[in-house]
Amino acid sequence: MDPQILLGLLLTILPVFELRGGLPVIVEYTVRHGISVWPYFLIVLILNIFVIFLIFMFLDFLHEIFMNWKIYRRAIGTILTRLQKKIDKVKNWMNHWGYLALMFFVAIPLPGTGAWTGTLVAWTLGLNRWKSFVAIASGVIIAGFLILLFSLGLFSGLS
Repeated sequence: MDPQILLGLLLTILPVFELRGGLPVIVEYTVRHGISVWPYFLIVLILNIFVIFLIFMFLDFLHEIFMNWKIYRRAIGTILTRLQKKIDKVKNWMNHWGYLALMFFVAIPLPGTGAWTGTLVAWTLGLNRWKSFVAIASGVIIAGFLILLFSLGLFSGLS
């Protein structure tokens, strides 16, 4: 597999970048090589949705164990403090829109509004896991299509 594809897939599962960083890398590659973007697009979506399960599993089962480690406790405290404004905003939206607010929050194709942050927000607010998963996965799909359309327009002049 080409290193550019691997880089795109790696970015897809990393916080901050997610599919917002990985998908344009892959789209550029597919446009430049004249191959279909759809198989790669589906892989990116599946990977980014799979991350939701991993984050919930980690937070539900391993987080408490790691809280005994000083370095982890400091790091996660810093992360949650930084996320507090986003958490408060989503909480206010949740009161009005319900789980649609979580979906729209994740669907916004900006850094810091993807599956990682959406899952942390849902976990912090103690939301229902299944409903949160559906909302976050739906947001990932919407964001994926928005990023795909943007990327195809951006890189269409390469071929």
